[in-house]
This record gives sequence, structure tokens and C-alpha cells, in this order.
Amino acid sequence: MGTAILRVLHTLKAAALGAAVLLSASPAFAQACGNGPGGFPTWLESFKRQAASQGISQNTLQTALGGVTYDSKVIGLDRNQKSFKLSLDQFMERRAPSSFVKKGKGIIAQNRDLLNRIEQRFGVQKEILVAIWGMETGFGANSGNMNIFRSLATLSYDCRRSDFFTEELLAALQIVERGDKKASDMKGAWAGEIGQTQFLAKNYLRYAVDFDGDGRRDLIRSKADVLASTANFLKQHGWIPGAGYNPGEPNFARLEDWNRAVVYQQGLALFASKLAN
Repeated sequence: MGTAILRVLHTLKAAALGAAVLLSASPAFAQACGNGPGGFPTWLESFKRQAASQGISQNTLQTALGGVTYDSKVIGLDRNQKSFKLSLDQFMERRAPSSFVKKGKGIIAQNRDLLNRIEQRFGVQKEILVAIWGMETGFGANSGNMNIFRSLATLSYDCRRSDFFTEELLAALQIVERGDKKASDMKGAWAGEIGQTQFLAKNYLRYAVDFDGDGRRDLIRSKADVLASTANFLKQHGWIPGAGYNPGEPNFARLEDWNRAVVYQQGLALFASKLAN
């Protein structure tokens, strides 16, 4: 009986050791996160090795992450998000003031041919695209000037939403790897949003289109790519061509796919309706 028990214990110990080896060999990116800058350099080197194992070249890793440091400003901004706690009137005053309505109508008139081609291909009304463009970056005037890779690396290392942002960081590297943008061009908002309608990196990979035909999907500098990619996002999420987008109408639910804040959805529908009139 004693020999049998020892044999079982030996078997269980071997199984546990094997499981530990498998876990240590896992390609998962979830390394030790941290709530301050102390462990960031070690985490970053570990991430680089994991990214290389996923097909990211050393050149991309060096140009994108070489010299990247922890950014405490990004952490502060992440902990202090308030814009979606505004009333609808306050939100509209901040994100879609009357001056934007006037400017947006002018943009629609000036870009009617482009917007018509996009609407014909993707089925998304032009005023919705221009409203998103205006609310996100003031029609491209304020896309952000923060280093995307520094922001995403900081948020990936931070424990609050490490898994989510680690996937975004890898996607941002893939954007550079496939040749859409140079690492030095990857400037954006504090949470890693990219371009004139503020795509997250994973959505950039999935939905960006080359509408100007230059061989690259450029959501930072190409107006055609920006608007067409935004339309493609909505189409791929079930946008119904020609259907309404105000509360209670079929496409209003699709605005939730763009932004989950109710005040944003209401504001976007209202702004687009003003542009259409």
C-alpha cells in the first residue's frame, strides 16, 4: 500500500511539473503588470520577445519601441475620464457646437463626389461620416500628437486593463509591419486611438481600406481612407443602407458599436441630423 501511494504521488508531481512547463512556454503576452514605472523596462523587453515570436520584425520593434519609456501622464488621463458624464446639451456644446454644424455642411458640399462614392459602396449616409469626423477630431484638426507606442506600452504594462491594451499594442506594431504607416508617423490620442476618426489599432487592422488607391491604408493623412474606413466599420457592424439613425430607428443601434456611451450616440445622431438639413 505504501509503495502504491508513493507511486501516485510521484505521478501527480510529474503531471504538475509538466503543466508548469506548458504554462511557461505559453505564447500569452500577460507578463507581470505594474502600477508604477519600476518594472516597466523588464516588462517591455519581455513583450518585445513575445512580439517577435508573433512575427514582428526586429526593425519594426526597434523603430516603434526602441527607447520607449513609461508615461505617467497617460495613466493620469486614464484615471480621469469625464466627458461621457456630461448631459446631452453639455456634450453637444463641447463636441458638436454650432460652428461645427456650419463647417460640416461646407465639408459635405466640398467633398460631395467622394462622399457619394463612399455611400454608394458602403451604404452609409454622408452626414453620419462627417459627424463622426467632426466629433472625434474636429474634422481632422486634432487627431492627437502623442506617441502611440509609448501610450499603448504604458497602458499594456499598467494592471488596470493590461490584456486589452497588450492586444492593441501588438496590433499597432502589425500596422507598421504591413507597411500602412511608419512607426514615426504613429501619433494619436492618449489611449492609442489613431487617425482622423480615432480608430483603435485592432479596428484599424480589421476595417481600414485603401480608398485613394495608393497601396496603403492611411487613417492619419488620407481623407478618402479615413471616411471610407469609417463607413466600412459601420457596414461590417450591420449598418442598413438608407435606414434612419436617430433613436428608435434601425441604425441607431449601430452607433453603439462605434461608441458605447449613450450620450455620444445621442449626440452623434443629433449632429448628423443637423448636417442633413
